[in-house]
Amino acid sequence: MPLVEISLSEGRRPEDLRHLLHQVHEAVRDSLDANPQSIRVIVREVPRSLWAAGDVTLAERDAKEGR
Repeated sequence: MPLVEISLSEGRRPEDLRHLLHQVHEAVRDSLDANPQSIRVIVREVPRSLWAAGDVTLAERDAKEGR
């Protein structure tokens, strides 16, 4: 049973996340010739205040850039 886990910063539209789920499912199915019913995809949205790059959270970076 293939399991794909994706972590993203929060803020994407539900329809974009649904499209991502579909595209990943199709890619796994095609790449591994896997049974479509056995494929699992998990998307985790992480608050921007809890995601850091270079010791700066995405929320801090957004504030600095005026977002």
